Amino acid sequence: MNIKSLLLGSAAALVAVSGAQAADAIVAPEPEAVEYVRVCDAYGAGYFYIPGTETCLRIGGYVRADIKGGDNVYARANDRAVRDAVANKDFIGDLTNKKRDTYNFMSRFALRFTTASETELGTLKTYADLRFQYENGKDAGSSGSLRYGYIQLGGLRVGLDESAFVTFPGYYGDVMNDDVILGGGYRTNAISYTFTGGNGFSAMIALEQGGTGDADAGATYVGFDNKDFKTKGVKIDDYTPHIVGGLKFEQAWGSIVGVAAYDAQNEEWAGKVRLDVNVTEQFSVWVQGGYKSNNDHYAYAYTVDGVQRGVRIVDSFYGTWGGDWAVWGGAKFKATDKATFNVQLAYEDAKTFAATANVAYQLVPGFTITPEVSYTKWSDNKSVLKGDDAWQGMIRFQRSF
Repeated sequence: MNIKSLLLGSAAALVAVSGAQAADAIVAPEPEAVEYVRVCDAYGAGYFYIPGTETCLRIGGYVRADIKGGDNVYARANDRAVRDAVANKDFIGDLTNKKRDTYNFMSRFALRFTTASETELGTLKTYADLRFQYENGKDAGSSGSLRYGYIQLGGLRVGLDESAFVTFPGYYGDVMNDDVILGGGYRTNAISYTFTGGNGFSAMIALEQGGTGDADAGATYVGFDNKDFKTKGVKIDDYTPHIVGGLKFEQAWGSIVGVAAYDAQNEEWAGKVRLDVNVTEQFSVWVQGGYKSNNDHYAYAYTVDGVQRGVRIVDSFYGTWGGDWAVWGGAKFKATDKATFNVQLAYEDAKTFAATANVAYQLVPGFTITPEVSYTKWSDNKSVLKGDDAWQGMIRFQRSF
């Protein structure tokens, strides 16, 4: 063997050893199998399995823009001066003006999360709704708020929800200005149970805390004849909850429902009944009536022609309409696959009349444009709005996802 052959052989051996050592030092990891998101169709469209779990999640929401012009159909006073006894209090709604100087422009983003999974005790669900709102040049007071947030196991529900006094019988038609005639408070922490039996029968009971955002309660007001009065508030302040109970019967033709509520703060009660009738697949009608035991109170504003006038105080979480009773009614007509007409009429014992009509037009899937016109007439002899009326027009652009 000559020197050249020896050197070449040694070099080859060194390369082989070095390659082996390098291979031992750097070990390429085996690629892991990718777990793709799986569709969960057990609870409806839009759900998917959270990776690594058997819990289904749906993320949805909407972006909305509302533009309003004309009078304020929700106004609770007119353009005349309202004395300090009224104006300095924290009223819900627009207290001081019926006339608008310019249009109202509101934008909102709502984000909704829903989860669902099966357990040995029934379906376990959660629901949360976050809202962000910008209105007339500034963030709205409710922007960034938790609108809903509850846990539900079978028929048991615990957390932040809207009052069963409103949700169990149903809202006041598919119009945007649906509660000009008030029909009860909304947001509250609650514990509720709904039993669903056969043949369309269901029953509900709820223990509710009440919420301060839907009433004028908790302040001292100057009433008629210069008599001060203080409302108790609508959120409970001891261990006695508000109590709501209801019964419902649903069939293909429609439904009938009754609900009653005990206001633990004021020791008063209120009740509502509702009838829905599906006349055809395209046309349906409904009517809802309410009665309450609590009396109305008015904050004094001024005297005109010897008659005292004021603003009615909303001082119950349930009996929020004026007078002893109120009635709402409406209809819905699906004219085409894209256009649906809705109308609502309402009247309360305090002689306030409200009417609203709209057409919801789905321009493309997920994007709906809804023009609406509303009218309110005030005839309450004790109100500063006695004899006034209001016309309002609005349009809503909404992208739902």
